[in-house]
Amino acid sequence: MTIVGEGAGVLPEGEGDGEREPHPSDSLRTFGAVVQALREHAGLSRVEFGEKVRFSKHTVESVELGRRMPDESFVELGEEATGNTGALRKSARYLSRGEVGLAAWFREWARLERTAVSLCTYECRLVPGLLQSEAYARAVFEGTIPVVTDERLEALSAARAERQRMLVERPTTLFSFIVEEHVFRRRFGGAEAMRGMLDHVLELTSRRNVTLQVVPLDSALHACLDGPVRLLETPERRRVGYAEGQQSGRLISDANEVSLLHQRYDTLRSQALNPQETRALLERLRGER
Repeated sequence: MTIVGEGAGVLPEGEGDGEREPHPSDSLRTFGAVVQALREHAGLSRVEFGEKVRFSKHTVESVELGRRMPDESFVELGEEATGNTGALRKSARYLSRGEVGLAAWFREWARLERTAVSLCTYECRLVPGLLQSEAYARAVFEGTIPVVTDERLEALSAARAERQRMLVERPTTLFSFIVEEHVFRRRFGGAEAMRGMLDHVLELTSRRNVTLQVVPLDSALHACLDGPVRLLETPERRRVGYAEGQQSGRLISDANEVSLLHQRYDTLRSQALNPQETRALLERLRGER
């Protein structure tokens, strides 16, 4: 399996919720076992439980066997159907998708990202996944090696759009992006596709909880030349980092190393264009297309 990151490819938690999981994770199997145990304790068949959660018995079976990521409504209605014990809501927080060869450190990052109070991303290769337009994301997935099937391509494209809902559904979570200017200048399609990508980025970054800064082409050498980095802060105020390269990735929890990465990111903030200047630049780039 090729492990690729947010900007360049597939994140395990980013596959379509409505799709069968190709490689069920341990957390999905565990959650499914909890659903089955609570359902049976309540004396409900899969058909009866499905009626209460408004899903078919086949969907209930898929969830119980760890083959499908449950929708939020499935969790909430499932709680009501099984006595509001809180078990489903609590266990759903730790759900993550799995793939063959997916390392434990990446599953942990995916779990942490779901509840983070802040997320910071520096990218010098591609538009960060959370900001990618549909056309841009599709172009990225089409260029993935090994080549994905058409079915997989559709699932990944839909999943990227679904994952971006984080920016809208979590208005109190702070999202900070710092991206190199050449990333927005790199062509991936025609003029219309480029304008669409810039419009999408401008729309997403107009939200109060989303900040985008661009490192201009004429900028001097800066603090994050070692490569892309992601940082987050948990609700418990613990700070964690993640870095990746070709065919590899690493969760960073050492306090000293994470502190250093934050120092570099904070320094880069002062070296990049401010959000207003960044917006003006992207609007100029859009007008050039």
